[in-house]
Amino acid sequence: MNWATAIVIIVAIGMVGKVLQARYRAQAGIIADKQGNERAIERPAEHNNGEAQREVAELRERIKVLERIATDANTSESRKIAAISEEIESLRDE
Repeated sequence: MNWATAIVIIVAIGMVGKVLQARYRAQAGIIADKQGNERAIERPAEHNNGEAQREVAELRERIKVLERIATDANTSESRKIAAISEEIESLRDE
């Protein structure tokens, strides 16, 4: 092994170390500003997470209802039912 290969290997080891360090800091929620000062990212409390999940569940239920309304009103059977209902109402009015 010559000196150029050794330098390349040393640089590669240093780069791998920096990547692993950055990965660890990202998982731990540690960030650094422009001056190099490190601080932890504030994470939301657990109850906020539960509230968000509850809200997402409620919104999904609303979407299901809206999809059912949108699709049920456009079927041929629902159109027939609506026409029959209108005809019955017109006969009642007479």
